[in-house]
Amino acid sequence: MKLIADSGSTSTTWVLLDKEVIEKHDTGGFNPYYMATEKLDKILAGELLPELSAAGIKQIFYYGSGCSTEKNCAIVSAALSRYFPEAKIEIQHDLLAAARALLGRNEGIACILGTGSNSCAYDGEQITANVPSLGYMFGDEGSGAYIGRKFLEAYLKKKLAGEVIQAFDNEFGLSLEDILRSVYNEGNPSGYMASFTHFLSKHEHHDDVREIIHESFTAFFNESVSKYPRYKQMPVSFVGSVAYYFRHILNEAAWKSGITIGKIEQAPMDGLVRYHI
Repeated sequence: MKLIADSGSTSTTWVLLDKEVIEKHDTGGFNPYYMATEKLDKILAGELLPELSAAGIKQIFYYGSGCSTEKNCAIVSAALSRYFPEAKIEIQHDLLAAARALLGRNEGIACILGTGSNSCAYDGEQITANVPSLGYMFGDEGSGAYIGRKFLEAYLKKKLAGEVIQAFDNEFGLSLEDILRSVYNEGNPSGYMASFTHFLSKHEHHDDVREIIHESFTAFFNESVSKYPRYKQMPVSFVGSVAYYFRHILNEAAWKSGITIGKIEQAPMDGLVRYHI
């Protein structure tokens, strides 16, 4: 049997499968960049193992945020080895999860558009090129954090239609000081800015909102996708909540950029199951 994990910083989805899915469990998330190893131990011992039929697991495929260096992969591998000593363990970055889930064993470009953004060229087996996303401070075009930042900037500078401003005020009641404190003084600015995409999804019919989202996706195509050779000849596929819920605007921006969209999936796990079966 195989155990597959799709792990982000806030949550992890675990699937146990053989020739079909046997069990599925959700636990807390883990990112080795800024979480102690003890956090993963608590997740495995306290949340996963009490629910999991662990007998007979021969392979573990763990795809995780922050698993982009040998050191971070070794941290996760060591923790899993303590609880699954008989299993062969493979640790990979969440970008490879996106590529395998979206493209399987076919060539193409795979992208993540969630709280953050990322992309890669994939040859059907491995990632062959990656344009660094640089995070919410220097990049992350097309992501929830980027869209949220652009919206908050327009809101604070009164560049939006009065109807949109009024709707935002009615729902959140935030002052300038509230917003600046959350962005600059609290611990998760990218998550805070991305949280406003829920509001934007309800108001995307407004021209001002739609323009912000459309321009954000166009920036992603310009800064990331267009850097890959033959990007107009290969399908460009997406995973992530932002790509999924704004897929109509994403398709429109892609068409105007001369890009062909392949798949758009909300999460990678279904594709990973297909890949590993």
